Amino acid sequence: MQLTDTKGRMHTITLETGRVFHTSKGAVAHDDLLDGPEGVVITSSKGTSYLAQRPLLRDFVLSMPRGATVVYPKDAALIVGLADIFPGARVVEAGVGSGALTCSLLRAVGDQGSVHSFERRADFAKVARRNVEMFFGADHPAWELTVGDLQDELSDTEVDRVVLDMLAPWECLAAVAASLVPGGVLCAYLATTTQLSRLVETLREDGRWTEPKPLETLLRTWHVEGLSVRPDHRMVGHTGFLVTARRLADGTVLPVRRTRPAKGAYGDDWPGSAGTSV
Repeated sequence: MQLTDTKGRMHTITLETGRVFHTSKGAVAHDDLLDGPEGVVITSSKGTSYLAQRPLLRDFVLSMPRGATVVYPKDAALIVGLADIFPGARVVEAGVGSGALTCSLLRAVGDQGSVHSFERRADFAKVARRNVEMFFGADHPAWELTVGDLQDELSDTEVDRVVLDMLAPWECLAAVAASLVPGGVLCAYLATTTQLSRLVETLREDGRWTEPKPLETLLRTWHVEGLSVRPDHRMVGHTGFLVTARRLADGTVLPVRRTRPAKGAYGDDWPGSAGTSV
């Protein structure tokens, strides 16, 4: 349950019979909320009012325990959309972190799909498993979590989508290409411009992918109160880059791109620059 006070501060608690939630603003008995409806206002022992609702996934992500930095809701929503994650899809995820994106992927594929997550660090995997179980209330039937490197552990023979949130996703392209079905979507979440550049150029050189599409999204909320209508002073700016590409059928060669790069975009020392045709 999520308790929100009049200043917008949120507290997320798991309701249990007989327990009491304590804050400096007073105590709230769990029994007063159990078996009741959502969207009610409850008063603490010191008279503070709280709006009680089940947390949305975006709220849970922002308040969940973290082992690694989470993929924020604005990026998770884009990943689900741009990667075209659908009910029943077979998805591979590498870099599970704290499990935030995993929850979005599991929601999208449903019980009939599958999400196979890979995480190198056992401590991160432990946090992610606890967060996923906390959000869904139990083990999710569509989820498998493997501690190890994707390129060493991936045994899925056919998958529909691959989502990578890791330091060097280009190292996994061979393993990903071997499992991803023709037409399947690869989506990578990257933190820096150097990672972005290397992944895009590696996808182009690999020859098994459509032209990669890089982007980022900036989220700005607005203040609306009477005649005071303006952008909020603070916004969620850059969090990461997203790159998507689709797997070509084996043996397919894309037509030569007709775009002309800026002068000097490829230096003389760029790998393959002598024969680069754009």
